Amino acid sequence: MRIAAFLLTAALMCLGMQASATDASSQASPVSAMNSQRDIVLAVANPIDPPALHAGSSMLGYAPAGYYGAGQRAASALGDLKRHYHLHEVAGWPIKALGVYCVVVETPAGTGRDDLIKTLAKDDRVKLAQPLQDYSVYATVAASTHHRYNDPYVGLQRGFEETDAALAQTFSQGDGVHIAVVDTGADTKHPDLQGRIHDVHDMVSDDAAAFDRDNHGTEVAGVIAADADNHQGIVGIAPKAVLSVYKACWYAPQPHSGARCNSFTLAKALAAVIDTDARIVNLSLGGPADPLLDKLLAQLLSQGRIVVAALPPSGSLEGFPDNAPGVIVVRSSGPSASPAGVISAPGKDILTTQPGGGYDFTSGSSMAAAHVSGIVALLLSLSPRLDAHAVHDLLVQSSKTSNGVMEVNAAAAVAALHGANTSTR
Repeated sequence: MRIAAFLLTAALMCLGMQASATDASSQASPVSAMNSQRDIVLAVANPIDPPALHAGSSMLGYAPAGYYGAGQRAASALGDLKRHYHLHEVAGWPIKALGVYCVVVETPAGTGRDDLIKTLAKDDRVKLAQPLQDYSVYATVAASTHHRYNDPYVGLQRGFEETDAALAQTFSQGDGVHIAVVDTGADTKHPDLQGRIHDVHDMVSDDAAAFDRDNHGTEVAGVIAADADNHQGIVGIAPKAVLSVYKACWYAPQPHSGARCNSFTLAKALAAVIDTDARIVNLSLGGPADPLLDKLLAQLLSQGRIVVAALPPSGSLEGFPDNAPGVIVVRSSGPSASPAGVISAPGKDILTTQPGGGYDFTSGSSMAAAHVSGIVALLLSLSPRLDAHAVHDLLVQSSKTSNGVMEVNAAAAVAALHGANTSTR
């Protein structure tokens, strides 16, 4: 019995089940060794056969320790591919939602990456071959140094006031709505975030201290769900929402450098979100179109998730995640007309949380997207069955002019939904 139990336990560990935050940390990819100018994302099929449980049977689905979550056939295919094409593996991870095992490999010296990708794509063992691509967050920190406020500063929150969030919160505070924030890390110890961040997942490293020091994710989390009525700093748009933070982006060691992500870390994060009940996915980041990320995003959307993305600074809608139908794309409010279908929200000089328990102003469409994610949480708390199309239309139809620009209005959206719910009773 003990042997059978051991075999069953070992088999489950190899089944490609999504790792917990602790597991993810121990298996984190060495992103510092990745090079988007050189590396390739390669995926092979990862069918994992259920193990035979009778005595004396051999256990299928076993793979060497170097292939965490890979079945025997995926490990064998990868080994053959690496030998045949002289590939060096940088990192690997199973993506259960797509039934594949992904690796990041280096292009051999003297070999053209584009040519190698074309060759790999023709190999029957390869399910996907593409460049490793870089992504960035859309925010700029104000020039002022971080200042810690001792008193509440709701009156300094432009976005909170312009969207009439205080009025909206008389009807809803986003109670219990689960939001996945795919971003950098966030300060889990911040007094305004301690009660709001439920779980964290590090897809970059196992450095908990670095996770808590990350600016961008801390800023986004504060706009969405900073605690209310706690005599601390600011108030989030949905102060009773529940956040899960997935660190897929990191800061380079150079001072004043922005956070960046890549295809691999983002794929790990999105695959993890697929296995949760998060209704809202906040993606305050973006970059080029990416086949692997597009597949994962399509699966999230097919599951009824509401994905909120930030418009790139270029205004282009041709990359990830803004080019996917069904994604709610948000820009920072301005005097010019927004692109068709794009929602406007406050994104300039937004006061929000900072690592170390502080507060500061920041700008960018990242913050605009965070405002919309918070408003969507207010709506879902009142009407959990709303889908992305209905939410998008409601946000557009309830937008109002504030300081001369048209942008979302939390109170108007909640009132319109409340009225619609009342009329259908």
